Amino acid sequence: MNIDFEHALQEHQKAIQSVLVQSDKIECIVNEITTAIARGGKIIWLGNGGSAADAQHMAAELMVRYVKNRQPIASIALTTDTSILTAHSNDYSFDTVFSRQIEGLAQPQDVVIGLSTSGESVNVVNAIKAANQKGCFTVAMTGGGENSLSQLSNLCLSVASKETARVQEAHSFASHLICEGLDSVFE
Repeated sequence: MNIDFEHALQEHQKAIQSVLVQSDKIECIVNEITTAIARGGKIIWLGNGGSAADAQHMAAELMVRYVKNRQPIASIALTTDTSILTAHSNDYSFDTVFSRQIEGLAQPQDVVIGLSTSGESVNVVNAIKAANQKGCFTVAMTGGGENSLSQLSNLCLSVASKETARVQEAHSFASHLICEGLDSVFE
């Protein structure tokens, strides 16, 4: 087995550190979610592959609980309904599988969080565009560098890495920090 543990750990630490220096963005996301919930809104998560799993995980953390027993926070992942995903992709296009759901479900008081390690996933980009048109507050979680999502979203949390695994690890860490912030706000 030829795994470079040292390199992986160094890249992981660099990615996590890039989240920590964006603590103001984490606080902004917590505030936007708090405002959205106070206005009767919800949090909508989406992504592909590992990011789809992260979206589903975070929606569950908000709806059920993170650490503290508190009221549920209205949250949904657009990645979990296989009938919608397959019907839409078959009848239309995978490129619009999330934007179609945004058109039908999103309201102006909602927060839409799109996860994409590259920041270029066409279906996530289209969903953020649709959410912007609906007047939602849009958040992108991406890998390092300028990308389509960083240009389109109201706020972009960009992880300083191009390695998919390290970006996903940092997205999970950032999302857990958001959950911790929300646990301190909601009873």
